[in-house]
Amino acid sequence: MEQHKLKELVKNMSLTEKINQLLQVTSGFFIDETVLTGPIRENGITEESISQAGSVIGLLGAKKYKEIQDAYIEKHPHKIPLLIMMDIINGFRTIFPIPLAQGATFEPELSKKCAEVAAKESAVSGVHVTFAPMVDLVRDARWGRVMESTGEDTKLNSDFATAMVEGFQGDNVGQEFKIAACVKHFAAYGAPTGGREYNTVELSENTLRGYYLPAYEGAIKAGVEMVMTSFNTLNGIPSTGNRWLNRDILRDEMGFNGVLISDWAAIEELQYHGYAKDRKEAAGVAMNAGVDIDMMTGIYSKNLASLIEEGTVKEELLDEAVLRILNLKNKLGLFENPYKDADEIKEKEIILCDEHRQVSLEAAEKSFVLLKNNGILPIKKEDKVAFIGPFVHEKEIYGTWSMLGRPEDTVSIADGAEKYRMDYEMTFAKGCNILGEEDRNLIPEHHYKKIIQEDQDRMLKEAVEAAKNADKVILTLGEHRCMSGEAASRAELTLPKAQEKLLHAIYEVNPNIGVILFTGRPLDLREVSEKSKAILNVWMPGTEGGNAILNVLTGKVSPSGKLPMSFPYCVGQVPVHYNEYFTGRPYNPGTGEKEYKSNYRDIPNAPLYPFGYGLSYAKFQYSDLKLSKDIMNEEETLEAYVTIKNEGEYEGTETVQLYIRDCAGSVVRPRKELKGYQKVDLQPGEAKRVTFQITEEMLRFCKADLTFGSEKGEFHVFVGTDSSTEEYVTFELI
Repeated sequence: MEQHKLKELVKNMSLTEKINQLLQVTSGFFIDETVLTGPIRENGITEESISQAGSVIGLLGAKKYKEIQDAYIEKHPHKIPLLIMMDIINGFRTIFPIPLAQGATFEPELSKKCAEVAAKESAVSGVHVTFAPMVDLVRDARWGRVMESTGEDTKLNSDFATAMVEGFQGDNVGQEFKIAACVKHFAAYGAPTGGREYNTVELSENTLRGYYLPAYEGAIKAGVEMVMTSFNTLNGIPSTGNRWLNRDILRDEMGFNGVLISDWAAIEELQYHGYAKDRKEAAGVAMNAGVDIDMMTGIYSKNLASLIEEGTVKEELLDEAVLRILNLKNKLGLFENPYKDADEIKEKEIILCDEHRQVSLEAAEKSFVLLKNNGILPIKKEDKVAFIGPFVHEKEIYGTWSMLGRPEDTVSIADGAEKYRMDYEMTFAKGCNILGEEDRNLIPEHHYKKIIQEDQDRMLKEAVEAAKNADKVILTLGEHRCMSGEAASRAELTLPKAQEKLLHAIYEVNPNIGVILFTGRPLDLREVSEKSKAILNVWMPGTEGGNAILNVLTGKVSPSGKLPMSFPYCVGQVPVHYNEYFTGRPYNPGTGEKEYKSNYRDIPNAPLYPFGYGLSYAKFQYSDLKLSKDIMNEEETLEAYVTIKNEGEYEGTETVQLYIRDCAGSVVRPRKELKGYQKVDLQPGEAKRVTFQITEEMLRFCKADLTFGSEKGEFHVFVGTDSSTEEYVTFELI
């Protein structure tokens, strides 16, 4: 539909019809004929508002979606189509590793491919918009939703945000098998005080602009069609009612002209924050702040008309919001084809097809991070290997936000081992449940599986016997999938007690242990590291997890993942991140001077495993770090060179990382910042020279006056295997 016709459509709509376009309800109102109880009616949701609601959240499926779309359009006075949205975070039915694990690949193009697959499976099922990607910068592992981010680094987050938006949307959301992306949560949702879900956020504007906003802006530059507000307050103002954040920064500075949607009931929560006295005032605050869609409260439907009549809200703001929503529907092509890609036949052909499973397998293999290896991995054909632990047969290894993930579609470790069992001597024992009775508070009660003590004792005894008779033990440990995610904040980051008991018991009879770690967040792994000879972090790997794990364990694939988020030495360090500032009294572990320095008396300053860290079966050696010149001006480019050699027995892929330190600035600058990364494949004995281009743009930062730019002076260039690399060369910007 042409733009002038959309504007004419808005002009011809009644005030009530326009307001209802801003309402989003759940699919239950259309599928189950949800009874409109007193509380629901009081919230402003009525039969009329549902019949005219602009969008629905939740899965319908192609057949049901077509039926509902037909009925909706038939009833609607202007025949406007319905918009279907859903949380598709790391896959639709073909599940990929969680986003934090995808960050560990350091390969945004692979995440773009994952998003393309997710979009295709979603589109044929009738979905138009996904509430992804989440690009919130995360530095505190206590916060459960770190699993949805790609980590602690601004550049990495921005690169992945861009790639995922491009994967979901393509060049045009109206194209076949494309859906609209929704970047979230605007803004700084990933920095809640104390790591506690929904908590307040306190950031200086310099930190906000310099580190937290760039990933959102990257998604906007990539053309993201929708942005979601965050639940948190930012320096005392809830994001959903923050006009400066949503109009001045998001729309005016960043140039976003798409749809801004609240998170679930976030407009209503303005009154719980104490920012609005009641629901009516909350509706006015949110609309004036620029929020276009009210997710699941009816607060706009009930209050906007009177607010407009009173003059508290201008009707032009409502018209702008409606036009943005209609624009999105138009871009998707729904006015011409209300079904878009929904197709029952293609659903059966496309969903979980071999091609999509192959992408899931590749993403899982590349996301695994080898944290430790004292020669125990890969396992060899002559080894007698005991696979022990609660994840040996576990199929729910796809993360809490994989809403459509199904155990029957998922490959467990035991499943993945089947094709290797003819050549390897393997035994399997569970040992314990993921959670014991003492761990049940770590997940919602309805997910807890109770086990009687006699069965627990029997499983532990069987596991100990299996360990005694093995050359090597592959011990599978980690978080229940519901231990990470929304509302899953934790003050302690250790393993569940039941698994700690299993680890101790196995270690007593066979210390030749390699741990396979399932997790949605960084954990405190001190004890695991002490009692194991290898740790392979596989995150929540998704549909093909078991196949990917066995391919890596047997050496068919060499692990290549790198940590996108630091693993703390203990929870007392968090938030911990590699790009911290120097202090006036920095502590240098190499000097031995601790008094009156910035350090802990009882633990190290450094995390147990830093950002960018990850081993391989190959052995990489760095040498000959050089610059093409040691002085550059703003128009010039210089090159950094380094030679990488594989001195090991296995071929492998190394992610070479470029960091830069700005030695002095108008505001304090980080110890180092990631500015580039390249993947290099090397055969045993092979060496390659890697070159990075350094431009003036890479040296820009948020200065004291809150503008972005570079400042003349000295810079250090580090190139290495992770963020802890200390060797550097120097140049000067003149």
